[in-house]
Amino acid sequence: MNPSAETAELTLNYRAQHALYGGLREDAMRLIEGLIEGAGIKIHHLTSRLKTPGSLADKLRRKPGRYAQLGDVTDLVGVRIITYFEEDVLAVARALEAVFDIDWDNSVDKSKFHDPDRFGYKGMHYVMRFASRHYEGGHSPRFEVQIRSILQHAWAEIEHDLGYKSRAAVPREVQRRFYRLAGLLEVADEEFMAIHRLSQDYAATLPERIEQAPDGVFIDAQSLSHLIASPEIRLLDSAVAAALNVPLRADWTDPERPQRLANILDYVEVRSVGQLLKELRRLPGEIVQFAAALQPALLGAWVPLGGARPGTSVVHYALWRACAHAGLDADVVVRLLDLRGNPAEMEQTVRGVYAALSEGKVV
Repeated sequence: MNPSAETAELTLNYRAQHALYGGLREDAMRLIEGLIEGAGIKIHHLTSRLKTPGSLADKLRRKPGRYAQLGDVTDLVGVRIITYFEEDVLAVARALEAVFDIDWDNSVDKSKFHDPDRFGYKGMHYVMRFASRHYEGGHSPRFEVQIRSILQHAWAEIEHDLGYKSRAAVPREVQRRFYRLAGLLEVADEEFMAIHRLSQDYAATLPERIEQAPDGVFIDAQSLSHLIASPEIRLLDSAVAAALNVPLRADWTDPERPQRLANILDYVEVRSVGQLLKELRRLPGEIVQFAAALQPALLGAWVPLGGARPGTSVVHYALWRACAHAGLDADVVVRLLDLRGNPAEMEQTVRGVYAALSEGKVV
């Protein structure tokens, strides 16, 4: 069969089975997404594409005689998995190997076969099929899966955009910069993995460190998340909520709240967990009294809908401290809380309540 007739026949065959391959793509995406989630791996993104009949025809024309039948074309369906960290490339690969039938003759672990300047092409490139799922015709077509870290992916995309598909295509004066950049990106990938592991270790040891040496633990989003859930803070939060005559919301989830509270405490110069705990233990009555007096004055700007949020005692303490210490402005805390209303006017209200309580007046 001449190349033109071969291209026409395979393309026509693919058009007839296009819906089948579309179903294969959806099935692959669904199973791979479930495997990654089940393995507890957080990835940057998962994408797929289905080759168009026109794209297949172009491929066949570029490589005449290479494909005798449609099943020989392995990239009609392609899946790309981009991880945050290089070590997760291997973790994802192992999860796929446990479920899919891998065509090892056509699959490549490119981390084992790369030149010093080929950082972007490290990663896994698999040709696989479903091990037990059959489609029309009693077979399961092969498809391709590419797994890279986000930095490897960035390199490959930029290199592709520059048009350098082989070393011979790169001008000699440019090659040295590619070598340097490959090394930098590889170091960056390793450093990101090290930071990730340090962050995990920090979170794992946080409860013990807070228990044993709270003065040595800095205020940050992770330490605040732990503190907000601790019995001591929850007890003070409950007292504040009772003073406001609202429930304490146990169901409240806001991933940005610990960071917002950490920013507020940093402004009022409370930098360690030990310092915060000492202050809250020293001033529980003042915090509850201040909260009860402040809430009616800020009605409309600060309404605890459905109840007070976890960490409310920390918020009221920060406002109290901003009023009590010269050089601190309550309006900065108000801005960090992102409350409705004019921050300057609200600062006057907050300071007015604090002053009245300090003078022993009933607000």
